[in-house]
Amino acid sequence: MGIRNQTSVSDFLLLGFSEHPEQQPLLFGLFLGMYLVTLAGNLLIILAIASDQHLHTPMYFFLANLSFIDTCFSCSIVPKVLINIQTQHHTISYAGCLMQMYFFMALALLDNFLLAVMAYDRYVAICLPLHYTTIMCPQRCLGLVAISWLCSHLLAFSLTLLMSQFSFCASHAIPHFFCDLLPLLKLACSDTHVFQVMMFTEAALSGVVPLTCVLVSYAHIIHTILRVPSAGGKHRVFSTCGSHLSVVTLFYGTVFLVYFQPSSSYSADTGKVASVLYTTVTPMLNPFIYSLRNRDMKGALWRLLGWGRCST
Repeated sequence: MGIRNQTSVSDFLLLGFSEHPEQQPLLFGLFLGMYLVTLAGNLLIILAIASDQHLHTPMYFFLANLSFIDTCFSCSIVPKVLINIQTQHHTISYAGCLMQMYFFMALALLDNFLLAVMAYDRYVAICLPLHYTTIMCPQRCLGLVAISWLCSHLLAFSLTLLMSQFSFCASHAIPHFFCDLLPLLKLACSDTHVFQVMMFTEAALSGVVPLTCVLVSYAHIIHTILRVPSAGGKHRVFSTCGSHLSVVTLFYGTVFLVYFQPSSSYSADTGKVASVLYTTVTPMLNPFIYSLRNRDMKGALWRLLGWGRCST
């Protein structure tokens, strides 16, 4: 109660990208286009996997979850950006800002964990094929996804709870297009040392550990494939690894660029550019990178859209 009276924060101002009126239609069209492609692509993937019995396997179960998470991730940020650009009213309520920050963190962390789970699934399938059905049984797949959801929401809730205790005595203008951790932290006049220690600790646990899992899994995969005499088999698996690792590199590279630095050296312009990549571009590209280069996935999509006879 005392903190809320001290801060007197009723809303924040999201400054976005540009105040020039002539640039607003371009920004609106760019974000709207990426948003619609993201929704259409990921929802098509989910429907195709759900409707095709041949795709009811662990790999596609995880892919459907990733598509659902990417859809929610985009919906937690982009609609507010579009409204702000269209109406030129850039305010967001105090509660709305914390809620947006919570869902952004929870879904981003969930992406981290699920990328690691998918890498582990590919490791078992390629390196331990005889034990695949035993190791990746339905109960274990559900358990891995459930643990990922639980951990991501607990970590996000703990940081959001701490942030809600801060007092904001400086300007309430956030130099960003959504309520992110570091821009909000720059506005706080409370002691943020404990928060920063906790933030970097959670970042190490939820970022470095899953990334290490991905890299170790693919190191084993590459080692196994190099021993396969078939050139066609090598090319196919290396292509799959390259697609996955390209998304991992894009996602983790931009996240590390923004969050693995002291808050005092945080650059709003760099943060905004990097944030566009992992909040809009990566969820938009995932359906194409993970699915449309996959023959089974393409076949399921054609059948879903009623074009099955045309492709035979």
